[in-house]
Amino acid sequence: MKIGVIGAGRLGICFALLCEKAGYTVLVSDIREEYVRDLNLKNIITNEPQVSDLLRASSRLRATTDNKEVIRECDIIYTLVATPSLPDGSYDVSSVWNVVTEFQEVDFPVNGKSFIVGCTTNPGDCDNFQKQLSDLGVDVFYNPEFIAQGSIIKDLQYADMVLVGGPVSNTRQFIDTLYQKIQISTPKINYMSTTAAELVKLAVNCYLTTKISYANMVGEVMSIAGLEDEIEVVLKAIGEDSRVGSKYLKYGFGFGGPCLPRDNRSFAAYAKKLGLQFNIGSTTDDVNEAHASFLKENFIAKNVNNLPFAFDYISYKKGTDILTESQQYRLCLDLLDAGHKVYVNDVPPVLSQVKEYLVEKYGDNVVVGSLPGEEVFWIKL
Repeated sequence: MKIGVIGAGRLGICFALLCEKAGYTVLVSDIREEYVRDLNLKNIITNEPQVSDLLRASSRLRATTDNKEVIRECDIIYTLVATPSLPDGSYDVSSVWNVVTEFQEVDFPVNGKSFIVGCTTNPGDCDNFQKQLSDLGVDVFYNPEFIAQGSIIKDLQYADMVLVGGPVSNTRQFIDTLYQKIQISTPKINYMSTTAAELVKLAVNCYLTTKISYANMVGEVMSIAGLEDEIEVVLKAIGEDSRVGSKYLKYGFGFGGPCLPRDNRSFAAYAKKLGLQFNIGSTTDDVNEAHASFLKENFIAKNVNNLPFAFDYISYKKGTDILTESQQYRLCLDLLDAGHKVYVNDVPPVLSQVKEYLVEKYGDNVVVGSLPGEEVFWIKL
């Protein structure tokens, strides 16, 4: 059984390497020629833990720029291509449609192959992919991963659950076996229709954004009430109720990064499309916006000596190089826009993304990459 992975980005290469480690022959594809060359040379630069070591140790993984080569050679073809957000919050799945078209154009019988979509899609998309591929004898499945940047390998190995949408077929047995080999924890596999699975992917992250927003709301109330020192102990007590749980129940920055905000808005867009106007997804997004404003005003108010502010990191999650919807970076910009001096520190890949812009816009009010040589007010939550 040969596995193909179309789209060897951050998640795709991690998944592919774990499949290879599990004993499968894996062929990955990516549009970046230099990146593909580096993969075949077993030499890529990444901040993701374990990836470089797994790549160097691999012996059954090869990379190509030709998606059709993957389709021809492999029995199980995953796609983890990019699905960017549209203005209404839904996902642009045109890159997945391009792969579907390549299935139709490949000069080789594809009957009996399985096409497994691992990137986030809108509810109903996989049914539409299936309609186009049914005549070719290809079954479509939906199998997204629940991971966070900076811990992808670990998250894949210790997933709370595995979500699979698709028909009853031999591919289900393959997926069972695959996750038994990949995961260190015992896999909990949930099967359902593709549309239901697409909805679950969005709904899980919508719930997490709701829980984060709830914790921040409690923290705001306590701050205003003069009980800020007890926020942590109060949320701990709430989380110890088994009906609530402690995961994601911490006071701090709002939700950010490349996954939670987008899935939350996509869930809201789908609910609105169905006619549900007042839905949690939209409300939580509004709460997150308000919390960002609260943090700015709260930090300014606490900085009674009007010291320069200092950040020890501005990425959405410490240790990553991702600034996508980073609430830390947003606060940094908000403070600079309010006229405050700000010291910004982080790992070089992050600083290289922002230094030119920050210095050009804010001049002497911002110091990038240097530790403060004066007394400062540290931004920490």
